[in-house]
Amino acid sequence: MDLIKDLKAGNRRAIARAISMIENDEKQARNLIKKIFKTSGKSVTVGITGPAGAGKSTLINKTSMELNKLGYKTAVLAIDPTSHITGGAILGDRVRMTESTDSGTYIRSMASRGATGAVSMALRNSIRILEFAGFDPILIESVGAGQTEVDISKVVDFTVVVFSPNTGDNIQTIKAGLTEIGDIYLVNKSDLPGASQLFDSVRDFIGMSEKNPQVMMTSTKTNKGISEFAKKLQEMVDSKKRSKKQKEESMLDAELRDIVLNNVKNKVSTMLDSSKTYVKYLKMVQKKTLDPFEAADKITRSLK
Repeated sequence: MDLIKDLKAGNRRAIARAISMIENDEKQARNLIKKIFKTSGKSVTVGITGPAGAGKSTLINKTSMELNKLGYKTAVLAIDPTSHITGGAILGDRVRMTESTDSGTYIRSMASRGATGAVSMALRNSIRILEFAGFDPILIESVGAGQTEVDISKVVDFTVVVFSPNTGDNIQTIKAGLTEIGDIYLVNKSDLPGASQLFDSVRDFIGMSEKNPQVMMTSTKTNKGISEFAKKLQEMVDSKKRSKKQKEESMLDAELRDIVLNNVKNKVSTMLDSSKTYVKYLKMVQKKTLDPFEAADKITRSLK
């Protein structure tokens, strides 16, 4: 099996195999990315985030079907919380996205594996695999827990934040970070009571920001606003194509910094494991004869 050739042809088994490689085998993953890196960066990526229970999976299912009707070849990466037992993804978003799979969307659940905001090397490189296989745009659904919601904006071209009336969202409970990252804000499940008030609150609170984001209402139950949302995404995807280079440069800067910092962290960790100086100061901290800040300063100076 020629993996590169099969990926280029959009073979789904090859895509699944390549993403599994990215997630589980660092050496093979590096070799694979080396071969496809030069052609990367052309697809537009859309982060879709927001609190759990906002209906993101069903929304993505219906939206990707609309995007496919508009002539796109859409893929979805759904980042789930990691199962502590298996290390695998536990929500299984694909169960809620069967219709869009039938319409040609490629869907993959990925475990966040405890990475900060699930923004891991695996996610960035899985995007590259899907891009090489011809998917554009690529929708990334984040788990919607803590820092994840905000961090997803660092690896995508633009971000959609989804709220709904039944998750108890109001302006007091919406995290500050979420009000800064969105290019589009959606009040989903708009058929439920309280949706109009939430929409007005979000619009008043967010509409004055520098980004001047769009605020929209959708309902997957009644299909209200879904095609309008897909058309808005189409408009943004097309405009992003024209200004993509600058955004890609800043994302590659962030990625390179992440990799370097991770390498340095691993190197320092290995050095500490065999450092007599570290052991000496650790014992002093454990005996309370030296505080950890001063000990850390002395250890850091010894590493230079």
